[in-house]
Amino acid sequence: MTAYDDNNIFAKILRGEIPCVKVYEDDHTLAFMDVMPQAPGHLLVIPKTGSRNILDADPEVLAKTIPIVQKLAVAAKEAFDADGIYVAQFNEPAAGQTVFHLHFHIVPRKDGEPLKPHSGAVADVEMLKAHAEKIKQAL
Repeated sequence: MTAYDDNNIFAKILRGEIPCVKVYEDDHTLAFMDVMPQAPGHLLVIPKTGSRNILDADPEVLAKTIPIVQKLAVAAKEAFDADGIYVAQFNEPAAGQTVFHLHFHIVPRKDGEPLKPHSGAVADVEMLKAHAEKIKQAL
């Protein structure tokens, strides 16, 4: 397996080199809005400890990250009055991983509304901030 690259975009976000719209942060995790949301409220949860994906992640890091994924999934479902929550986590290019820092997508879903593609077009930052505030209020 390829080694973790600490120059990936999420590592740069953790170091403060690239801005993000934060939703939640503690000593072990950071959650922020996806800049190319597939649905309103799409956010990402990452551990602060670097690992390429779930295949090389320290089990203790996973044990601290998964409860935060759950907490934010519940909050996002409430905040966006969603019918369900899609949680996705990809491992290696063949599985669709494009950023090689372990991360979990949390996407509120409504019946009958298709997911938007990850198009490469960055969403309006003010909209992302408003969505982040909705989730924070639901926490």
